[in-house]
Amino acid sequence: MKDVKILLNDCKCSHAFAESVENVIKELGIDAKVTRIDNILQMLQYNVMTLPAIVVDEKVVTKGKIGDGEIRKVLSSL
Repeated sequence: MKDVKILLNDCKCSHAFAESVENVIKELGIDAKVTRIDNILQMLQYNVMTLPAIVVDEKVVTKGKIGDGEIRKVLSSL
C-alpha cells in the first residue's frame, strides 16, 4: 500500500486539487492511504515551498498545481 500525502493550503484550488488526486488514485486502482496535510509544521519536513504538493512514500513527487493529466501520469508511474 502506498502512503500518499497531499500538502495543501486552505483555499478552494488546493481542495479541488486534492479531490483530483484522490479521484485519479481511485480510477487507477492504486492501493493507497491518502492524507491531506494543511499544517505548516508538518509540511516543513518535506522542504516544499510551492503548494499544493504530492508526497508518495515520504518522497515529494510534485510541487505546484498540475492538471489531471499530469497527476495521472505521475501516479501511474508508481
